[in-house]
Amino acid sequence: MSYKTFFNWSTGKDSALALYHLLKNKNYNVDTLITTVNSHYNRVSMHGLRNELMYAQTKAINTPLQVIELPEQPTMKTYESTIHKALSKLQSDGFTHSAFGDIFLEDLKTYREQQLATLGFQAVFPLWKRNTKELLNEFLDLGFKTIVVAASAKYFDDSFVGTIIDHDFIENLPEDVDPCGENGEFHTFCFDGPIFKHPVNFNIGEKIYKSYKNPDSKDKASESGFWFVDLIPK
Repeated sequence: MSYKTFFNWSTGKDSALALYHLLKNKNYNVDTLITTVNSHYNRVSMHGLRNELMYAQTKAINTPLQVIELPEQPTMKTYESTIHKALSKLQSDGFTHSAFGDIFLEDLKTYREQQLATLGFQAVFPLWKRNTKELLNEFLDLGFKTIVVAASAKYFDDSFVGTIIDHDFIENLPEDVDPCGENGEFHTFCFDGPIFKHPVNFNIGEKIYKSYKNPDSKDKASESGFWFVDLIPK
């Protein structure tokens, strides 16, 4: 039996590697990818990638994409309500499993499992508890290509965004940064690899700094800064 599965697609390297392994597993049939986007800016919520590049990417992967639109600064209540509505539709379409590229964040894994369980979904984590340095080397050895599109100002300056990851990348990271950025230190856009029919072409645009505050928090310490690079579709 092959379970009808949707994949929670971030457009980045961990998602790409997890999808690669899932597509090789006969127990799962990945019928669609889902991604949350910021409807105000028409960009991927996680790291500000233009929607056009996301669409070009999933077309190159040859897997249908469903977009979940969120407002500019959604509260947790708005986020959960919007996601629940989208998941209910997927449930009615016969999906039973939901896959993620998460590696070791226990709290996030538990949260995902609890939210999915309310609708009877089973969560799948193809990369769970793998060594992140080994994962990144495997990703590169398989022929995947990815570029850093967002990075925490706590660890990096603007020169880091726009970096195409190679094997030397790991050795040059700050000591307290995870090789896969699993703690949110940086985010990537995967533009080529064994699951792609062809590369996704883009130009590198301007670099931007933005500060963020959790809309559910009144604590100024919840503010954080990120560098972004704007990738422009060719």
